[in-house]
Amino acid sequence: MAGSERTVVWFRRDLRIDDNPALAAAARDGAVLPVFIWCPADEGQFYPGRCSRWWLKQSLPHLSQSLESLGCPLVLIRAESTLEALLRCIDSVGATRLVYNHLYDPVSLVRDDKIKKELSALGISIQSFNGDLLYEPWEIYDDSGLAFTTFNMYWEKCMELPIDVSPSFAPWKLVPVPGLESVRSCSVDDLGLESSKDEESSNALLRRAWSPGWRNAEKMLEEFVSHGLLEYSKHGMKVEGATTSLLSPYLHFGEVSVRKVYQLVRMQQIKWENEGTSEAEESIHFFMRSIGLREYSRYLCFNFPFTHEKSLLGNLKHYPWKVDEERFKSWRQGMTGYPLVDAGMRELWATGWTHNRIRVIISSFAVKFLLIPWTWGMKYFWDVLLDADLESDILGWQYISGSLPDGHELSRLDNPEVQGQKYDPDGVYVRTWIPELARMPTEWIHHPWDAPSCILEVAGVELGFNYPKPIVDLHIARECLDDSISTMWQLDTAEKLAELDGEVVEDNLSNIKTFDIPKVVLRETSPCALPIDQRVPHASSKDHNLKSKVLKASNRSSICVDMIRSSKMEATSSVANSPVSRKRSFCETAFHVPSYSSSAEVHSHIQDHGGSLVGPSRYLLQEAGRNCVDEVEDSSTADSGSSISRQRKAA
Repeated sequence: MAGSERTVVWFRRDLRIDDNPALAAAARDGAVLPVFIWCPADEGQFYPGRCSRWWLKQSLPHLSQSLESLGCPLVLIRAESTLEALLRCIDSVGATRLVYNHLYDPVSLVRDDKIKKELSALGISIQSFNGDLLYEPWEIYDDSGLAFTTFNMYWEKCMELPIDVSPSFAPWKLVPVPGLESVRSCSVDDLGLESSKDEESSNALLRRAWSPGWRNAEKMLEEFVSHGLLEYSKHGMKVEGATTSLLSPYLHFGEVSVRKVYQLVRMQQIKWENEGTSEAEESIHFFMRSIGLREYSRYLCFNFPFTHEKSLLGNLKHYPWKVDEERFKSWRQGMTGYPLVDAGMRELWATGWTHNRIRVIISSFAVKFLLIPWTWGMKYFWDVLLDADLESDILGWQYISGSLPDGHELSRLDNPEVQGQKYDPDGVYVRTWIPELARMPTEWIHHPWDAPSCILEVAGVELGFNYPKPIVDLHIARECLDDSISTMWQLDTAEKLAELDGEVVEDNLSNIKTFDIPKVVLRETSPCALPIDQRVPHASSKDHNLKSKVLKASNRSSICVDMIRSSKMEATSSVANSPVSRKRSFCETAFHVPSYSSSAEVHSHIQDHGGSLVGPSRYLLQEAGRNCVDEVEDSSTADSGSSISRQRKAA
């Protein structure tokens, strides 16, 4: 051993032995104390959902066994304060140093900064490492020193820089710190990751499809690179079947490093080039772009830490969201009357998983068709996704809600019927998750409301009885969206007039609270055999007080915006049984993002108020310099007719 220092290694979302910079540094310099601290109080509103906690519960024993085989067991601690737990560990063993790998989400950034300041003031050496990214967020800026706000420009800049892909080798032996026995460790069950017997019963279904743990992650990576990568681009358009890599939860919990992913993919690329396998080039391009999107999600969170609650551009500050609990409930339960949307929501609830294409479609439907606040949808995804990743969820929901310079236009309204014909042409996906429509002919599967009555009768479908009618008509949704955008601009103008009179106008989202998502445990049965009321969550109706806020302009006219005051959204749990057999790419937690305008244009509209960045509303920024480069999601949309036409309205 090269040194005699006593070091506490703080594990978080880096649950692996191989290529773990913090662990390697501690092992190289002396004795180590590996620690994992579970502190629900630190998670706040982003307390992990049931599926995420199940994964963590399976991964920790896997890591502990690996560490113990090297000579040093993992200490598990449930605490009310992470800082106090770390201090107790340091005092118990006389440690002089704390090491950990970086995290970039808003919750972790605040917590890590506080801990670093407190421990440094006590004379404890703090050292942190990059164990999650190819490029640190503070390394990539434009020529003016500003953060990029479009993905293409960010990724092009990254590709100009060298990548250090040399991994940190796993230590062959660990020396435990003296006094290790004085540190009180609990069992993984005592952490309380499964809060009830009902959750344990539902979680048993996940074991059939997933094998958490860093060694399993490496096996999945090697299998994908060897057998799935070659046709990755071809399968990207399919929403059913084994189409992607299944790496997203492994990457989220740090069971495999992105450096190792990058290294293996590049090695395979060189091999194919030597063999003259030209068809692999497109798949390599798409997969590398997926890596870039994951990097970009961390980059945005670090440089714009307010994006988990406010739009980057600020253009949605006065958007008149519909705080409609019943519509939100119908969307969550997969009861909107649009088959592709409903199939996606039911799969999400039943498995904690769904294809990236479906994630784009269902989130866009919530924001554009139902006018549900994007923060509600983001929080629901966080609660139910197995691979819930805050940074990627932020990127995805901001992208589809028109809050990014290179995201979807706010006025864009994609037709679920056309998208169904494009991504599920044979209706296999819809029939899998909506058994009520299992006998519908393919011709009508994505728009049963247009089917003749004789077809519906033979298929056993009675609209409004065993399958809902569309929750909103396509053209009515188009008109409502146009009206909402028009109202948004009127409110934006009213704010500017009010500012001249010295008034302060708040963001609409600031007074819109989330409400309870019910916890339901569903019986273990095949999803196709379950009646509809057993495969979806049920919300108990609650009365909510509505609050009206009047924005006064200089012309004395008043524009009222309804706000809702309600309780804090809880983490939801329980799923129906469905083995997750599809392969998915880790990019599925980050939606595909095209790139259009420059960061200089965006930064000219983003101002600093009271120490936090708040973007003024400028939706027109999205119209400048669009070049439509999204490789799959947007390339054929215009030609396919999936965007619903509308009459132009004057502001």
